[in-house]
Amino acid sequence: MIWSDKKILAAMDRGEIVIEPFDRANLGTNSYDVHLGKHLARYKDHILDARKHNAIEEMEIGEKGFVLHPNTLYLGVTLEYTETHSSVPFLEGKSSVGRLGIDIHATAGKGDVGFCNHWTLEISCTHPVRVYAGMPIGQLIYFAVEGDIENYYNKKPGAKYNTVSDRPMESMMWKNSF
Repeated sequence: MIWSDKKILAAMDRGEIVIEPFDRANLGTNSYDVHLGKHLARYKDHILDARKHNAIEEMEIGEKGFVLHPNTLYLGVTLEYTETHSSVPFLEGKSSVGRLGIDIHATAGKGDVGFCNHWTLEISCTHPVRVYAGMPIGQLIYFAVEGDIENYYNKKPGAKYNTVSDRPMESMMWKNSF
């Protein structure tokens, strides 16, 4: 079941959901709008290797915005820091962003219970488009969890994305054994 606005607010009152900064105007009927942070990154190498740490170069979105180009994967970040302790958060793009030809995640739309961080966005576009820091970029939707939780993400020993950062985080696939 998707949580309603009242259920999200009640969970925030209990400390089960944290959104910072929080603005009530961004709370929809059953979602919360998140915004693009000022930091972007892209990989330095044209060919990425899943077994190696692929370096990124960071960029900052200035006052005049930043033009995204097709055939480039950009890593962005949400302005909002979030914590989710009792539900499963899903990040989806806003329809108005999609209508500009922007995708905000390639595969990582689902968060884990216990995720406490800014969300890294995997941004791609179909044609050049200028984006701005602070623009609405996506929406968080919360789902109920059935059953007790044994393994919270923020307490998981092998969790690769537990270091809190307001910067995009590159893939940590290379930390896996394969």
